[in-house]
Amino acid sequence: WDERYHVKEAHLIFLSSNGGARDGLYMIQPMKTIIVVFCDMQDGGWTVFQHITVNSSVDFDRTWHDYKLGFGAVSGDHWLGNEYLYQLTNRGGVHKLRIKLVDMDAVTKVGDYDPFIVESEASQYKIRLGLYKGNAVDALTQDTEAYLHDNQRFTTKDQDNDNYFQNCAKLEYMGVPGGGWWYDACAGANLNRRNVIYWQKDCNKEHLCKYAWMMVKPSEKMVPAKSENCRRDEL
Repeated sequence: WDERYHVKEAHLIFLSSNGGARDGLYMIQPMKTIIVVFCDMQDGGWTVFQHITVNSSVDFDRTWHDYKLGFGAVSGDHWLGNEYLYQLTNRGGVHKLRIKLVDMDAVTKVGDYDPFIVESEASQYKIRLGLYKGNAVDALTQDTEAYLHDNQRFTTKDQDNDNYFQNCAKLEYMGVPGGGWWYDACAGANLNRRNVIYWQKDCNKEHLCKYAWMMVKPSEKMVPAKSENCRRDEL
């Protein structure tokens, strides 16, 4: 690493730069471990923890251990890691989640959940979501497809924590398994199946989406000085 760059929160660089910070790779230290993340500064200083491109070359059909510690390249398609997501959302105040979707016509839809918490591995990285706001469908906390993802535990192909009699992560569409996700029985949304990005009516096999992102940043309700999301020094 370049010694000019220190482990500080990249989120504050957006605030201190009056919006002039650049998207890119940053080092952060949510707890003990230093990790490299991609920070979306253009949208306001978000730490990206998931990015997928439809028909990605990155395999999202991974084990519990892979989803725990992450896979892929943070500059491209990846999952940052459930353990780091737990650390990011449980250190210093309240955080929120952003879902960003782009369809084949380059139409972008966004949805925010505030607050957003991922619990520890002892709880199978259960997700907890607050109030929703955005122009995308609320596919995580509204039971519009008979599936409710809020308060669900994470499931992978080798650890079944969902509410279905089969393992939802193993169920295939066009030969591609579902990938790790906070399934109910099974899904009204799934951004980790690499052949079809699924978000109810916004992204599905009839209305294809090309890209999806999941991002986290401090809520306006929190004390900024305690957050370890996207702050300060770029790589």
